[in-house]
Amino acid sequence: MVSRFWLILASFVWYLKNKTMEHLPIYVYLTFGVTAILAIWLFYRATNQSKTFLTGLLLWIIFQSGLAIGGFYSSHDTLTQRFPFLIVPPLLYLIYQLLTKKGKAFLDGLNLPALTLFHVIRIPVELVLFWLFLNKCVPEAMTFHGRNFDIFSGISAPLIYYYGFVKKSLNNWVIIAWNLICLALLLNVVSSAILSLPGRFVQFDFEQPNIALGYFPFVLLPSVLVPLVLLSTVASLRQLLKK
Repeated sequence: MVSRFWLILASFVWYLKNKTMEHLPIYVYLTFGVTAILAIWLFYRATNQSKTFLTGLLLWIIFQSGLAIGGFYSSHDTLTQRFPFLIVPPLLYLIYQLLTKKGKAFLDGLNLPALTLFHVIRIPVELVLFWLFLNKCVPEAMTFHGRNFDIFSGISAPLIYYYGFVKKSLNNWVIIAWNLICLALLLNVVSSAILSLPGRFVQFDFEQPNIALGYFPFVLLPSVLVPLVLLSTVASLRQLLKK
C-alpha cells in the first residue's frame, strides 16, 4: 500500500513537471503538495472533523484544479482578469458565515487551539514562494527576501499554541494581538500578489510578474490556502473577542 502511494505520487509529480512549469525543481511541487494536504488535514481537525465542510472543500479544490490544468488561468494576457474567480467565491463564503446565524454557529464551533496551530502551514508556503522567486515565477516582494514577513506567523504559531492553550500562560489579548498581526501580514502578501499580476506589475514597479498562481498546483494558494488562513484568523478573533 505504501509503495503504491509513492508510485502514484511520483507519477503525479512527473505529470506536473511535464505539463505545467517544466523548469521548476520537483521538490517545489512536492513541498507545496504536502503543505496543501497538511492544511486540509489541520483545518478538518479544527472543524471537529466536519464531513460537510471537508466535502465542500474537496469539491472546490477539484473544480479549481480542473480549471487550472485546462489552462483557464495560465494565459498571462487573461490571468489578471480571471484572478477574481479564485478569491471572490471564498470571500463570499466568509461573509456568509459572518452574517448568518448558521455561519456564526459554525465559526464559534471551530476548535480555537487547532485554528492557532493551523498557521504553521505558512512556513512551507513561504519557502515555496521563495523558490518560485528564484525560478522567476513570482516577484521578490512576495517572499521573505523582499517585503513579505508572513513567515513570522508560521514560526510563532507553535509558541502561541503551547503557551496560550497548553500552558495557558498567555492573556487573551496577547493572542488577539498576535492574530491581528497575522492578519496584517496576510493582507500584505495578498496585496503584493494582486499588484504583481501580469496585467499590473509594470504599473507598480515590480521586477517580475506573478505568473505562478495561474498554474496547478500553485493556483490552490490563492483559492484554498489563503482563504483557509483568513477563515482561521477571523474565526479565532471572533471567539477571542467574545470571551
